[in-house]
Amino acid sequence: MRLYLLELGNIRHDWAPNGRLPVQGYLIRTDDGTNVLVDTGFPAEAPPGMFELPPGQGVVDQLAALDLIPSDIHYVICTHLDPDHAGNHDLFTEAEFVIQRSHWELAQADSVPRLRVAKPHWDQPHLKYRTVDGDAELLPGIELIETSGHILGHQSVLVRLPRTGPVLLAIDTITQEKALDPENRPMTNYDLDPDGVRASTRKLVDLARRENALIVRGHDGVQWDTLRRAPEYYD
Repeated sequence: MRLYLLELGNIRHDWAPNGRLPVQGYLIRTDDGTNVLVDTGFPAEAPPGMFELPPGQGVVDQLAALDLIPSDIHYVICTHLDPDHAGNHDLFTEAEFVIQRSHWELAQADSVPRLRVAKPHWDQPHLKYRTVDGDAELLPGIELIETSGHILGHQSVLVRLPRTGPVLLAIDTITQEKALDPENRPMTNYDLDPDGVRASTRKLVDLARRENALIVRGHDGVQWDTLRRAPEYYD
């Protein structure tokens, strides 16, 4: 099994380390050739200035560098439907999308304005969604971890690699190094349930400690620059 870290652009923020927050996606290739994509990045029509897509980045170009096209993807793990995570769902017509039931129902209720931004890309009748409830095993070595707080039904992903060991993709539950402290971590305007965020942070930190897992933080430019990024991989 291999884990590829995909560069899907940047969000510009003056306060962020290096002035940018990387938009991150992930590809997991299992021993039997199954391709699992985690998140699809922001849509092409995202406002310029806030979102940047340097040449060679973006989900299609990153997959192409690995000799893959969207129809080669078997599963897309949808961690949540924020626009920087779900802006290209409509490209993956052959994949099965896996999402927490609570988050899918929240999105269908249309009560969270930010989920509408990429709705034309994720709310398409030809896309195949499967809902799960809580923690679940998607495939051997790939576990979905329910981590509500940032938004209801947010999920993180634990990947068990044969050589590297467990890697925990924290997504937006833990975005920065300073967010590793459940009790004192800062909140943003996008964290809809602070108590839930703290509980989910604690859940992931405890899980990483038990498993001795590498935590890949969701939007950490400093950490991102130290990690192996595609076409390099963790195995």
